Parts: sequence; C-alpha cells; structure tokens
Amino acid sequence: MRFPQPRSLSLFAFSAWRLPRHWLMLCSLVGTVPAFYIELISGERSLVAVCAYLVAASTVMLAERPRAGRMPHLRRLLVQLLIGGLVAAALLPPSSTSPAALVLRSLTAVLTLMHMVWCLRHLLARDSLPALLGVALVVLVLCGAGFWWLEPRTPTLADGLWLAFTTAATVGYGDVVPSTAASKIFAVFVVLLGFGILSLVTASIAAMWVETTERQVEHDILRDLHAEIGHLRAELHATHEKLQTLQRRRPLRPLSRANRASRPAQPGAAAPRRSACRPARRADRSRAQA
Repeated sequence: MRFPQPRSLSLFAFSAWRLPRHWLMLCSLVGTVPAFYIELISGERSLVAVCAYLVAASTVMLAERPRAGRMPHLRRLLVQLLIGGLVAAALLPPSSTSPAALVLRSLTAVLTLMHMVWCLRHLLARDSLPALLGVALVVLVLCGAGFWWLEPRTPTLADGLWLAFTTAATVGYGDVVPSTAASKIFAVFVVLLGFGILSLVTASIAAMWVETTERQVEHDILRDLHAEIGHLRAELHATHEKLQTLQRRRPLRPLSRANRASRPAQPGAAAPRRSACRPARRADRSRAQA
C-alpha cells in the first residue's frame, strides 16, 4: 500500500485553491498599489498597507519557489529583489516622512509593475486582440478610478477617466493636470502602462492585417503547388500505363544457343550432366582403329 507523499506548502495551497498562481500573484500585487498611496496620503503607518505588502511578498515567494531552479539568473534576481522590496516596504516608515522610504517604495512599485506584466504575458500576445482590448479597458478604468481618488481636480469618475486617457495616450491637453505628489507619481505609472498597452494594441491590429495578406499568399502558393503535383501524378500514371501496354504487345523472343552459352550460370543452378556413354564409345573407336 502506497501512502501519498507530502507536498510542499506552495503546491498544496495553490492546488487547494484551484487557481493559477499567476492570477494569485497578480491580485496580490495589485493590492500593493493602493497600499503605496494610503501611506503616502495619510502620512502614518497603516496596518492595511503593511498586510498588503506582506501578503504580496508571501504569495510571490510561495508561487515562484517550485520553479526557482529553472529560472534564468536575471529573472531569479528580479524576483528576489521584488520580495525583499515588498518586505522592506512593509517595515519602513511612511513615505511622507522619509524620502529614502519613498524612493525604495517607488523602485518596488516598478518591479511590481514588471512582474504584473509578466503574469499577463499570455494575454499580451500578438494574435490576441480581444484580450488586449479587454486589458486596455480594465487598465483605463482602474487608472481613472485612481485619478478620481488621488487628484482633487477630478471630482467625478468621468473626469478621472478623461485624465487617465489623456495621460496614457501622452496627449496632454492641459485642461486637467495632476497637482499633488501622489497623483504625479501615479501619472508616471499611467504613462508607462498606457504607452505599452496602446503600442501592443496598434501592433496587434497591424499584425492582423499583415497576417491576413500572408495567409492569402500562402493559400495561393499551396493551391498552385497541389495543382502541379496533381498534373505530375497524372503524367506519371499515363507513362506507366503506356509502358505496361508496350510490354504486353511485344512478344518474348526465345534465346539462341550463343545467348544461352554466354548467359552466366545462376549461383544455385545445377551443373549440366554429362552422358555416361561417351567414354565407352571413345574406347570402342580406339580399339577398332588399332
């Protein structure tokens, strides 16, 4: 009787929840975004922010531990820096009172953004235009909600969405601009996210048109190739039938004695038998002559 082998904590947790670890990491890392601004705006330590940072660090560590040995060196280093930055962000003083803590939390936010993009890499493929449009819409709504929360000049959600769109598209009309430190820092990440997502959407649309043309050209080439192969098969079949007809009409000629003599003997053929009466006849002739 075989007993089940004990599993590691990470495998047991993620198999019990029945959710992909990428989505769990993404949700935990998204929770660090409001935690960053809660400490920046309130000016004091927040238990919610500390818990968000620690939960994100634990989730990333448990999710990446089973495949840490197969990671490239650079990616493993970035994951270690992210975990260390999240733990440090939970332990450091508020960002409004410590410039060093603000810088460290900002660098941790950049690493968090990179890891979030890596978690969504299967949705950011070139041929997934609907998924890209959905991600762009979700990012735009979240950025608009963030500006609505952080910027006092956007009293409504519509104003926050408008500011998020103009910031992500790098248009900058100037009618509404970030005025606080928190909204300015948030605008930096919105520009980075918007530039990357809008570039992916436009590239996916262009690739879709190019792939349509390439598929049509490949279809025409394959159709011509199949037609040529069909003609070659028909010609080969006709030639084969002509050869068979010629072989049937041509009569088989018997071999002459010279051809039989020059024909090499087969390796398994028996040697011709010599007549046993020839020596006796020769002996009688020699006696008669004597």
